[in-house]
Amino acid sequence: MNPTIDTMRRLLACLEPSLLEIADDSARHAGHAGAAAGGGHFIMTIVSPRFSGKRSLERHRMVYDALSSLRGQGFHALSITARTPDET
Repeated sequence: MNPTIDTMRRLLACLEPSLLEIADDSARHAGHAGAAAGGGHFIMTIVSPRFSGKRSLERHRMVYDALSSLRGQGFHALSITARTPDET
């Protein structure tokens, strides 16, 4: 498995996700400015009761805050779908 995804899963455990899907989308971005090697692009779907009552921007902040220790370490871009269990 991808070590960055493993670390992301561990760090996101604090959000108590009932569903967490993370895919490495790096191959599609090889050569683009800022990530010449194409590494560090991920797509995520996360479902958590902790998102209840939060707007989309707040949910994304919660995810980025949980992943803050990964910045600059193989993590360049993240596409997030964040929902509550009621929204699935």
